[in-house]
This record gives sequence, structure tokens and C-alpha cells, in this order.
Amino acid sequence: MSISATENHSKTFLIISLIFLLSLSATALGKSPEDKGYEIAARSDRSDNGYGDSQVEMTMILRNAAGDETTRSISFTTLERENEDVGDKSLVLFNTPRDIKGTALLSHAQILEPDNQWLYLPALKRVKRISSSNKSGPFVGSEFAFEDFTATELKKFSYKFLREEPCGELICDVLERVPLYKKSGYSKQISWIDQSIFQLRKLEFYDRRGQLLKVLEASDYREYLDGIWRSHRFAMKNVQTKKQTDLIWKNYQFKTGLTDSAFEKGKLSRIR
Repeated sequence: MSISATENHSKTFLIISLIFLLSLSATALGKSPEDKGYEIAARSDRSDNGYGDSQVEMTMILRNAAGDETTRSISFTTLERENEDVGDKSLVLFNTPRDIKGTALLSHAQILEPDNQWLYLPALKRVKRISSSNKSGPFVGSEFAFEDFTATELKKFSYKFLREEPCGELICDVLERVPLYKKSGYSKQISWIDQSIFQLRKLEFYDRRGQLLKVLEASDYREYLDGIWRSHRFAMKNVQTKKQTDLIWKNYQFKTGLTDSAFEKGKLSRIR
């Protein structure tokens, strides 16, 4: 029985289609750890898009190696930049204790350049620019560095997928990320991002010598708006000094109408 030209054409098309699908499958299976790491990080970062601006109250609890505690009350505001090539803006304002009340840190996040940061010290009545060489230093005695208080922009790092593993009751993707911006205090960071709501659950910071310096754990996530999640507790433990700083967040507000004018360096000394 002869085979028609139409049948030959159909079989040829089928074979070509199968080869194409198999090549796509092979490409997916052969995705590099760097590409996969970037995709996971981008999914996490972009899941947060669209909140506009936010205001939140924060309690900072500092614990020394002996377990003694000091508590501070802080207001934290953020202005979102949805363009991934432009960094967010944020303002940290201390309300208590009295001796540091009015101290403010203004941050304009950059991508590959050092973030622009200014510290207002009410006791001196002056605004001090934080130099790029000092951004790895501790922020007002806490286990958070100045660079930890700026937005974690997606393009600030290179990424590499390491593995997936349980993290509590969840499954997390574990990524290595290396700072691309200048004069970071960290050689690398290892992050755990859950596969459920794509949020950071744990972050290890390695110093410039490649030694583990501190570990951040984020917990008590709650959903705001449509798919916008926020942690209500950060615990930063310094494994080298045994000190710890906890941040407890409450009273989140979003889309409050903040604009660039609320994040101008010239207004720092007038903020109350």
C-alpha cells in the first residue's frame, strides 16, 4: 500500500515537533544553577511589587552575650520603585529612648553603586553622610549593618541555586548570592526562600574572609493587600560575638500617599 504525500508530510511534521519538544525539555533540565538561582530570586522579589509605599512601627531589642536587653522604638517608612534599575527609598526614625530620640537614617538604595545614606544626629544637630567604607559597620550598636537597612534590590547580587530542603514545615530553595555593589561588608550570603509564598525565611551573612558572621531568621509572615506579605519578626544572631538583635514589626500601612519629598536629605533635621 502506498503512502500519500500528505501522510508523509504529517509524519515529518510530527517528528519535527517531537524533536523540538525534546530539545525544550533538555534545555529546561540543563538550566544552569546561576539561571535557576536568578529566576527564584526574581520571583521572590517581584512577588512584593505593587505596594507603593509603607509605614510601620518597629521595636528593636538588643541582647548582649550575657543576655542583657536594651529596647528601642522606631518608625520605618519606605517608598517603592517598581523599576528594577532604580532603588527604593527608606527612612528609619528613632522615637525612644530619650538619648537617641530623633536620630534618623535616610537611605536611597542604588543598584551597583554604594547606597546613598545620611544619618541625622539630633545631639549634634547635623546630618552626616555615611561613607561607602562605613556601610558594613553596626547601625546604632545593633547586629544590623548600615547596608542591611537599605532595600535588597534584585540586581545588587549574582545568584546560584544550591539545593532545596525543608525549612520548618515548608520547603525552601537555598540560594547563594554574592554582592555586586562596591564595598559590601559581605563576601556572600546564603538565603532560604520558601516555595509557598516565595518569602525569605533565613539568611546567612559571610564576612570578607568568608567566615560565617551572622544569621537572620524571618518569621510570623502575614498577608497584606493582594499577595503582599510581611514578616513581623526578624532575629539577627551574630555567631562570632554571640550578640543578637530582634526587630518586631506592627501596624503596617500601605499606599499612604508618600512621595519623594518625604525622603529628601534637606528635611532630615526637621523630622519629628
